[in-house]
Amino acid sequence: MSAPRFPRLVVATRNRGKLVELADGLGGFEPPMLLSPLSDWPNAPEVDETGDTCRENARLKALSALAATGLPSLADDTALEVDALGGAPGVHSARYAGPEGDPLANMTKLLDALAGVPPGRRSARFRCVLALAEPEGEIRFVEGVVEGHLLTERRGNAGFGYDPLFRVDGLDRTMAELTTAEKARVSHRGRALAALRELL
Repeated sequence: MSAPRFPRLVVATRNRGKLVELADGLGGFEPPMLLSPLSDWPNAPEVDETGDTCRENARLKALSALAATGLPSLADDTALEVDALGGAPGVHSARYAGPEGDPLANMTKLLDALAGVPPGRRSARFRCVLALAEPEGEIRFVEGVVEGHLLTERRGNAGFGYDPLFRVDGLDRTMAELTTAEKARVSHRGRALAALRELL
């Protein structure tokens, strides 16, 4: 593996699950690229995710991290888009049950919203947009999407977020039932990271 373009990259998230997946997906460079979580800069501000799209929110977070650290910064924004709900929760996926909501509350609200929707109409997709903000002023974007269906109850103990409800098309398992390596191959974030590696 060739050397990365940047010796150090700030990962603009405080979500440990995302951080682990991003670090796994960006490993293997020689020499290794140092990934620093935004928590290494305690004074870095929280970003209001006011964008209407994942791309806009990822851009806001990447630019904020760049301004706080002066280092190349990578931000992730991910949405669960449910066809029967007109694309909701979309960019509000992480806060679907409210500002104080947690993954369990989000999943409970989603199941309530889909009550009575038959299996054939529970199609959905995860969309991940990664934004790479460089000190020279350039911002690059990559995207990954995975299609699936939502179950009526949670299955699996791995992953995070909505993973226990999301059965990947072509597999009879949810995201939360996949191994780390399997998820890296098929997930929205894994696909976006594969594209990002080409940029790095």
